[in-house]
Amino acid sequence: MALFNRTPIAPLEYSRTLWMRLWVGLVMLFLYAPLFVLMIFSFNDSKRNVVWRGFTTKYYEKALGNDQLVEALVNSLTIAALATIVSLMLGAVAAVMLWRFRFPLKGAIDGTISLPIIVPEICMGVAFLMFFAAIGWPTDLVWPFNLGAITIAHITFCFPFVTMVVRSRLATFNREQEEAAKDLGAGEWAVFRDVLIPHMKPALVAGALLSFTLSLDDFVITYFTSGPDTITFPVKVYSMVRFSVTPEVNAASTILIILTIVLTAVALKLQGVKAIAETH
Repeated sequence: MALFNRTPIAPLEYSRTLWMRLWVGLVMLFLYAPLFVLMIFSFNDSKRNVVWRGFTTKYYEKALGNDQLVEALVNSLTIAALATIVSLMLGAVAAVMLWRFRFPLKGAIDGTISLPIIVPEICMGVAFLMFFAAIGWPTDLVWPFNLGAITIAHITFCFPFVTMVVRSRLATFNREQEEAAKDLGAGEWAVFRDVLIPHMKPALVAGALLSFTLSLDDFVITYFTSGPDTITFPVKVYSMVRFSVTPEVNAASTILIILTIVLTAVALKLQGVKAIAETH
């Protein structure tokens, strides 16, 4: 009878059970094991990845010594930075607009903003290709203006994610704080700057990280919008993989993975430091 008299486990308590932790660990291992294998074989002293021949770092030196690969990495970082900044501004403004105001065709505008999240990337890539070809977008501009087409395409599919994250954060905002600030003499801009933006800050950081990662790792849309002289890091790695998967490709991919992890960790660390400073 003691088996049937056990106290039910609350929903939030399941994460503390051994079987749930074991299940989550197995799922995480299944998802990230290929990445660990890729990173391990980037140090393989062999041109073939199927057999381990010894430890070496020469393929990292070869990858970093590849001028085209380094140029592609710089292009990807530049595009990701520009796309993140513009997407953050557009996404925050769109989220506040959809959250605060009522206006005609609000539902249609909301659905239109969400389209890049729903539409397959291959469709967006073809659409951008046709659009830039129709308007005669120049492809012989100097750097960084030659990255304009890719940057515009990345902003288009990145800022809806920022809008979604920031709007979810605004759903928890207590409007009484805004009214209290106005009662104390704050204007609209002061309320937005000192009350609304601090509340949105975690969502803004999350949206910026999401936009940067999506832009840095994108291949499909970039493949259709890039010109002959505007190759990005994922496209360059794909062109290398077409011939064979060598340790140099693994080294280049590992560099991209580590770069993404480091930038994400730095952003989260800065956000944590600011949060601690604001509480004291």
